[in-house]
Amino acid sequence: MIDARGLSCPTPVIMVQRAVRGESPAVLEVLVDAQVAVENISRFAASAGYRVSAEQDGPDYRLTLTK
Repeated sequence: MIDARGLSCPTPVIMVQRAVRGESPAVLEVLVDAQVAVENISRFAASAGYRVSAEQDGPDYRLTLTK
């Protein structure tokens, strides 16, 4: 799980890029607290071949990236 809450873009996207390129996990969960991070991570994940589901949990968002 990547906890990118409190970080501004592009840092959350870079964290996801490193995880995907390093381990290439089948499932990756990411926590963020900004809608723009949800959008940017979703775009990157789709380009890397992942399906993305996002749920809002209070002020935070939980993204699940699935290969």
